[in-house]
Amino acid sequence: MDYSSNNVLVQMAEWLTAAENWSGDRGIPARVAEHLGYSALAVLLAAVVAVPLGLYVGHTGRGRVLIISGAGLLRALPTLGLVFLFVLLWGLGLMPPVWALVLLAVPPLLTGVYAGISSVDPRLVDAARAMGMTELQILFRVELPNGLRVIMGGVRAATLQVTATVAVVAFISLGGLGVFLVEGTQLRDNGRLFGGALLIAVTAVAVDAVLALGQRLTISPGLRTPHRTPTPSATPAAGFQGGNP
Repeated sequence: MDYSSNNVLVQMAEWLTAAENWSGDRGIPARVAEHLGYSALAVLLAAVVAVPLGLYVGHTGRGRVLIISGAGLLRALPTLGLVFLFVLLWGLGLMPPVWALVLLAVPPLLTGVYAGISSVDPRLVDAARAMGMTELQILFRVELPNGLRVIMGGVRAATLQVTATVAVVAFISLGGLGVFLVEGTQLRDNGRLFGGALLIAVTAVAVDAVLALGQRLTISPGLRTPHRTPTPSATPAAGFQGGNP
């Protein structure tokens, strides 16, 4: 590590440990709260769109090609460019950049929900239909619980992407941890710049860790590990077929 790298680390450590940076409405805790608030709003709005659509496509199988191609198209859109585009169209405010983040969160949420529902063993679905369950009962009592592991993976991916990207709202003076990146660049303050980047990374990792814990607590222990397909000799049906009627 050269001298310049050591100097940047020292500046970052000094900025992170300065007491004045941890108090007030412009301090680190307030910026973290703003950052998480913007992220939660974007993911929530994305879920309103993506979850019902993913459930429908996963259950019925209709529109799969459209969903896959549409999700790929949305992933290719530059979030920062969308932020400025929406601001030009609708003016400054909270919602224009949030809608750009919603478009970022929809693809992983949508594909996660669709993949989770469609990954459920068709034999379970057929058995539920044979028992007389309605399509909604099959969706919410069979497919959703069994596909929750994959669905939560999509939720984690969407939340992580949004939390790591929501710093772009600082470019239109909306706050959040991205403010430290903007100020550090404008003031040529390496401690503030790299300290802000570190805080964004730590916040994203912490949010993902909380979601991972929530995933572990909400999913049934029997669904956390993949089921092994029994061998024919071990199945009751095989034993019945091999014996005398």
